[in-house]
Amino acid sequence: MKQSDYPLNRRSFLQNAAIGVGLISASPLASGLPRKKPVSIAKVKLGFDNFSIRALGWKAPRLLEYANKQRVDTILFSDLDVFESHDSGYLKEIKQQADKFGIAIHAGTGGICPTSPKFIDKYGSAEDHLKHLLKVAKTLGSPVARCYLGSMQDRKGPGGIQKHIESTIQVCKNVRKHALDAGVKIAIENHAGDMHSRELANLIERAGPEYVGATLDSGNATWTMEDPLDTLENLAPFAVSSGIRDSMIWEIDNGASVQWTAMGEGCVDMKAFANRWAELCPQVPVQLEIISGFSKPFPYLEKDFWKPYESIGADGFAGFVGLAKAGTFMEPFKVPKGAERKKAQQDYQIAELERSIKYSKETLGLGSRS
Repeated sequence: MKQSDYPLNRRSFLQNAAIGVGLISASPLASGLPRKKPVSIAKVKLGFDNFSIRALGWKAPRLLEYANKQRVDTILFSDLDVFESHDSGYLKEIKQQADKFGIAIHAGTGGICPTSPKFIDKYGSAEDHLKHLLKVAKTLGSPVARCYLGSMQDRKGPGGIQKHIESTIQVCKNVRKHALDAGVKIAIENHAGDMHSRELANLIERAGPEYVGATLDSGNATWTMEDPLDTLENLAPFAVSSGIRDSMIWEIDNGASVQWTAMGEGCVDMKAFANRWAELCPQVPVQLEIISGFSKPFPYLEKDFWKPYESIGADGFAGFVGLAKAGTFMEPFKVPKGAERKKAQQDYQIAELERSIKYSKETLGLGSRS
């Protein structure tokens, strides 16, 4: 296929992006014009995803103790291995511990798309896996069952991402009754560059928003070349859970590079993001999923780059370009010379998360606990 055969070639793409950047700079959000005052931003609950401190290998009880020490409102257990048992008695003890601390639990797992390479049949079929998660979530008192489709690799190959979207919709429909009976919403994340926010919104609408919602991930948004503020606008109507972090984006010769960061240390307008969150979905907790220390290039000026993204074109790309123009290069994390690697990673992850909690409370005003 020639470049001219693509729905959006590089020249028209960049022209559209340039126009979009101009629109962004003229918008009320960018220009600092008054906006509607948030609905008491302090009422937006603050928490974190246990993946933020994955190097420590802590199980649920230890994580809850740490969450209580950090004075957060919620915790997302984003994998089932965080529990030493899935027996109802054990899970009820975890719930009792969380209730004692005044911490709400969100439960989650990994991929539930059977056609994605990310899917692992540890719990049987995709439907069995999701049913198991729903049962665990109900026992824990979690209103959501966080899961995802796959990764950006699913955009490549025959059928592209749409093939996997269809599979995921069917899996959800096959367990619809179980979700409704449990009173738990299947919360699908925009994960690792798999779905653009509009693609996830469409998946939810087709599967059924009465039992399927979104886990809104602001970091993953930048891996589909979106400004997280655009992602928030698109997914807020469906949001029931979250994974939030900042990103630094900067221009490189053939496109842009993205490095996820601690809150307030990237180029995303996190103050505007938090205020808009309080306007659009104040009932959904902001749960920090801090993953940082490495960058990923997006060579969008290369001829063949856009083929896996034909279904989204330039939608939302102008905001991403604007962020890249505002951002600056960031050094990756390196284990200090002479330090033990595992301990250095643990210390790094704890520091990144605790700075993010502090920023979210003191600068953004999030969280109901002091």
